[in-house]
Amino acid sequence: MAGLTLSYVHGASNQPLIGKTIGQFFDAVCERWATRPALVVRHQKVRLSYGELRHAVDQLAAGLLTLGLNPGDRIGIWSPNNSEWVLTQFATAKAGLILVNINPSYRIAELEYALNKVGCKALILAERFKTSDYVGILRELAPEIGHATPGKLESARLPALRSVVLLGEGWHPGTFRFSEILARGSPAEVKRIAELGPQLQFDQPINIQFTSGTTGFPKGATLSHHNILNNGFFIGEAMRLSSEDRLCIPVPLYHCFGMVLGNLAAVTHGACMVFPSEGFDPLATLEAVAEERCTALHGVPTMFIAQLDHPDFGRFDLSTLRTGIMAGSPCPIEVMKRAVAKMNLSEITIAYGMTETSPVSFQSSTEDPLERRVSTVGRIQPHLEVKIVDAEGRIVPPGMPGELLTRGYSVMLGYWGDDERTREAIDAARWMHTGDLATIDAEGYCNIVGRIKDMVIRGGENVYPREIEEFLYRHPKIQDVQVIGVPDDRYGEEICAWVKLRPGMSASEDEIKAFCRDQIAHYKVPRYVRFVDEFPMTVTGKIQKFIMREQTISDLGLKVVKTA
Repeated sequence: MAGLTLSYVHGASNQPLIGKTIGQFFDAVCERWATRPALVVRHQKVRLSYGELRHAVDQLAAGLLTLGLNPGDRIGIWSPNNSEWVLTQFATAKAGLILVNINPSYRIAELEYALNKVGCKALILAERFKTSDYVGILRELAPEIGHATPGKLESARLPALRSVVLLGEGWHPGTFRFSEILARGSPAEVKRIAELGPQLQFDQPINIQFTSGTTGFPKGATLSHHNILNNGFFIGEAMRLSSEDRLCIPVPLYHCFGMVLGNLAAVTHGACMVFPSEGFDPLATLEAVAEERCTALHGVPTMFIAQLDHPDFGRFDLSTLRTGIMAGSPCPIEVMKRAVAKMNLSEITIAYGMTETSPVSFQSSTEDPLERRVSTVGRIQPHLEVKIVDAEGRIVPPGMPGELLTRGYSVMLGYWGDDERTREAIDAARWMHTGDLATIDAEGYCNIVGRIKDMVIRGGENVYPREIEEFLYRHPKIQDVQVIGVPDDRYGEEICAWVKLRPGMSASEDEIKAFCRDQIAHYKVPRYVRFVDEFPMTVTGKIQKFIMREQTISDLGLKVVKTA
């Protein structure tokens, strides 16, 4: 790619794309590596070989059919990381069901929206996680569950939902236990799963992941077998994964980072998936790497910082580590260098992408010089194209910033039930408009330099200010509100809300935060609330968020974090 004359790159490759469904590819892997370790979930004391994993996945796939689910039906999963999540990911693919990932941080309004937007017929959920009582939230939404026959729920607010499956040993009226579903499949259902295998097509939708929208409501990015299976495979190739590798996955499964960069990268190479804990815990992650002899480790920069700065860091033998991925947020150069030097991550890679592109478009390679790996997001992934364009849609010369557009097998099928927003994102030539500002240099290395629409990335979570603004407008005392991202040492960025109160009203910072707390995910709750009389505007009345950001940084004495 040396000597580019335009900011256009194409990942030419001798390695063909995989023309199979996830189920077909999974079965072949499990047969080939039957006795090799496949899954370790330390907090549940689960250890499965690939042969055992296949058996459990087949059992679950057959059991799901007993709920009256048919190919194309949507089934939600609302849970932190556990073995059941992994089984569900592969079992739904084998049954042709569309798995709907629900963020463990969601509260009542977000859950109701997600389940109804895509018409989930079934929901698998944990009893609780951290401060969230999932069963309590569901019962508030669907009180009818208390008197319903399991599998026959009829709820006014969740009209599509019929079956609720509960993880763990607990039981609540109107629900199935997950262990029941595992045991329910009869020989007839097992036969049906086997018959379905050749009928399913790799371009069919298999997964819906919600991505925050600038209009205030999340969009359901709909992904196919072909999208995420191939992306997982080529991500693993960039890390040089093999059946000898053990990949530590402390990132959440509901997100592409866990289920694609983690599970699918590992499974496509016969590597072992290692889960240290339900949610990220730096000590549990260090223990997992040391005791399981992990060779690879994933995380967003804040996770690596938390491990490097842990008081017990020095007592862990991390000498088996080789590679992994740091992504999900701008990667501070110094953090990358520390991870390489102190965690033996000599071949760590950086990845860039978005949910709508399965997700990875660029990734650094284990062979790239360290300076390139810490200062760019690498080069184009195989079989993908990227161009950088100006405001008129013209390709710019190398090194000039513009909007990054991606095309290829990884581009989603569309936003579920939203043709208009799909057309806004994917143009007539099938280019996905990312909204990210980027540059590509003459050698094809990419740098992300900003975000067109002020998206905030807090600890790896994409947060769109408009969504929080829309929510805060509901507060009876708030007349107007603008939300921005400001630099933060720990999370990369934090949320700051500029609030204009109605005449004669007064409110405290804590009052505004409390209003948010049980209604929206914790990472969307503003860290800073500033009360103002007006916002900086252009002559034409456009809010100047960059001025707001500069003023907030100055007034609060914040430090701008240097990133790659």
